[in-house]
Amino acid sequence: MRLTILGSLTFALSLAAPTIGRTRLGGLSSVASRVASRGLNRKMGAKADVDGTPEAPKPVDPLSGVGGTAPFGKLWDPAGFTKNDDAQSIKRYREAELTHGRVSMLGALGFLAQEKFHPLFGGDIDGPAVYHFEEIQKIAPAFWYPVLLSIAVAELGRARIGWEDPLNGSMFALRDAYEPGSLNFDPLGLKPTNKADMTNMQNKEINNGRLAMLGLAGMIAQELVTNEKILQ
Repeated sequence: MRLTILGSLTFALSLAAPTIGRTRLGGLSSVASRVASRGLNRKMGAKADVDGTPEAPKPVDPLSGVGGTAPFGKLWDPAGFTKNDDAQSIKRYREAELTHGRVSMLGALGFLAQEKFHPLFGGDIDGPAVYHFEEIQKIAPAFWYPVLLSIAVAELGRARIGWEDPLNGSMFALRDAYEPGSLNFDPLGLKPTNKADMTNMQNKEINNGRLAMLGLAGMIAQELVTNEKILQ
């Protein structure tokens, strides 16, 4: 009700200003407009300046308490890869690290599981997992088309959440308010509501992802050298 009254007052004053006098009523109209704008912004829960323009979202610090665990500190970079990089570049590195870590955790699990359990294609795909791609290609060459399509859909969805529109912004820039890895995907409701617990879970995820990247690389190398399964 208060916003409606103030809005009507502002409109009436703007119409009366040319007849009665622009200086005095123009100032009063401006004040009424500002009050109405502030009331509307409070009602909507948005931060706004005097002119009613929402404040720009604050950039997310990619190293704000996540990923820097003992004994390496906040940022472990002995080779100095990030020495001359800006915050946006480091943010992209963190996004890439999280993404590859998640893929590697799933990959390491699948790598070991498919050597013991492989019911697809009549169970004919056997042996070291590192060669399964070639074996499937021989039996069902078209199998990878829907797989690649699924990957493309997932990547497009991820890009729409975290990345700037390349037509309106930079080609390789993340959104300022986007936190690396935060895709709003939590079907089991495991995301903690407490900030300290959330940071702890994020650190566990990124550390396990780092371990999985190294572990998966080691498993692939071992099978290429030995031509034997990881688990006999």
